[in-house]
Amino acid sequence: MSGHSHFKTIKAQKEITDAKKGKIFSKVAKLISIAAKGGGDPLTNSKLRIAVEQAKVVNMPKDNVERAIERGTGELAGEKLEEVVFEGFGPAGVAIIIEAITDNKNRTLNEIKQILNQNNGKLAGEGAVQWMFERKGTIIINKGEETMSEDQLELTAIESGAEDIYFHEDILEVYTKPEDLEKVKNSLIEKGIKIESSGINLVPKNTVAVDEKTKQNCQKLFEALDENDAVQEIYYNIKN
Repeated sequence: MSGHSHFKTIKAQKEITDAKKGKIFSKVAKLISIAAKGGGDPLTNSKLRIAVEQAKVVNMPKDNVERAIERGTGELAGEKLEEVVFEGFGPAGVAIIIEAITDNKNRTLNEIKQILNQNNGKLAGEGAVQWMFERKGTIIINKGEETMSEDQLELTAIESGAEDIYFHEDILEVYTKPEDLEKVKNSLIEKGIKIESSGINLVPKNTVAVDEKTKQNCQKLFEALDENDAVQEIYYNIKN
């Protein structure tokens, strides 16, 4: 299993401009509102808990978080949001899944289609790409902030119930079954390991090797997609 299988849209971006920060807060607010439809208490709603944790990563003000929860539970009036998933192919046939939250599915569909077409990509039919991915709990650990060696971190992650791990530069990605995410995460925290972020993500079953030019073209596409207000996550099957 190859790590870093998705473009970080609203995660782990610490040095950003005010304009970018406003866009990130808007995206996180949508994520929180959608999650809060299942209940406004993060203690009993794991999806909301993960969304609120994401808000903390980007230093989103507490008032913004509370308003987003209230919009999701219906206590405050707001847009009627829905989650949508788009499947497509990027340069050189790279498989892509785009998760979005929007108040107008048709508008967002046309916007995503246009971005793909402008960057040597295309939309695919439902199910054309989904089968290439599976949902996994993903925990991100910054190795630079840990005193443990790689071997110690690996052993600790496995003892905590990790299904797989992947080292990439200063990052350790720990993969779990979706239902085991909270258990593994809490076990790591109890062992003194700092968690940078966590969530349920799509991971490719297999990856494809591409040349450097294709990687650059895909990066350009991902950045263009990320500029869209509705886009939350972008997953791909490029081998790192």
